[in-house]
Amino acid sequence: MRIALISHIRHPIAPPFMGGMEAHSHALAADLAGRGHDVTLYAAGDSRPPNGVRLRPIVAEHYDRVYPWHKFHGTDALNAHLDQAFASILPELAEGRYDILHNNSLHRYPPRLARQLGVPMLTSLHVPPFEALRRAVHASGAPWCRFTVCSEHQRQLWSDGAGDRFTHVAPNGIDPDLWQFRAEGDGSAVWFGRITPNKGTGDAVQALRQAGVPLRIFGPIEHEDYFNEAVRPWLGDRISYGGNLAPRDLALEVGRASVALFTPCWDEPFGLAAVEAMSCGVPVAAYDRGAVSEVVTDGCGVLAERNDVPGLASAVLQARGLDRRRVRDLVVRRFALRHMVDCYEELYRLCQAGRADRADEVRFAPWELPDIGLVGGSATESGVGADGIPLTASETASPLTTEMRSV
Repeated sequence: MRIALISHIRHPIAPPFMGGMEAHSHALAADLAGRGHDVTLYAAGDSRPPNGVRLRPIVAEHYDRVYPWHKFHGTDALNAHLDQAFASILPELAEGRYDILHNNSLHRYPPRLARQLGVPMLTSLHVPPFEALRRAVHASGAPWCRFTVCSEHQRQLWSDGAGDRFTHVAPNGIDPDLWQFRAEGDGSAVWFGRITPNKGTGDAVQALRQAGVPLRIFGPIEHEDYFNEAVRPWLGDRISYGGNLAPRDLALEVGRASVALFTPCWDEPFGLAAVEAMSCGVPVAAYDRGAVSEVVTDGCGVLAERNDVPGLASAVLQARGLDRRRVRDLVVRRFALRHMVDCYEELYRLCQAGRADRADEVRFAPWELPDIGLVGGSATESGVGADGIPLTASETASPLTTEMRSV
């Protein structure tokens, strides 16, 4: 198949990855190309796609470099930048050069384009719903325009009742050959991910101080003030920060730990870092929030109540004694990359077959979907949606300027 994989443009799709969404797009592109598909990655121009995947830049460089999210989210400048960027690719997405579009952009234009023009598209939803994208998703479902979520918990959050028949659960997957098994840990704990309040790095620090277990931290510092307040004061012999590592280097560091911490302080859609650790055989101590209990299950870890630091410290001590081989085997059975891509391929075929089905014609207003013949124009004016309901300010803003968090 000729596949267009449309990514978001906040960060480049390049290792070392800034978060789970970047890792997901890169791994998916690589596996699809390895299966013989012709894959084009739509992403920021400073991305580095896998071998065999061509890059189609949406913008010259990722927007966080020019419009840092913590400074510009919700502003007219970033809204206009994003809307212009995604509007610019709509004509070629519509002209039929691809057999299927896989949309990971979190922008409101692509699913509406697919619904209005009958273009086969699968959209993966990696975050809890926010209103701008929720409106687009609920207005766009059709036999040829389908959606995936990565957990049953997330399906419930995105549910709208009538359109649920076009939404499917496709758990995220990891490459077990990258996240290799290690039979024994060295007694340390590891935490890795984006260092930002909603990921709970500071809670991991305090839990490990209470448990008396050394902690190694890895990942990009997304929120520097948070790092300086919640992490930096505790760094020393027992707690260290090792930077943001390339995937293979990170996998080696994770694999030598005796326990991994996963500490979401938001409604976690999946828990990719937990799965990566468990693929190495490392049991997980985690907050039970969002979809975590669907991922860290069956003897793979110990859960603590959300925001319960003493409970998390206790979970760390309990999890260290779990069977590492059992942890590894369960993850390979449930969350290997090949299972995720198998599911996507099946849904690609379902979207393609759906073009033969009838559905009511939809015509979106210009602020919901720009006229392809007038791509350069603004699409952020206020107005009324296709369903006749007035749009709010948050709905006319680009979704990536709402508080977006990677998986």
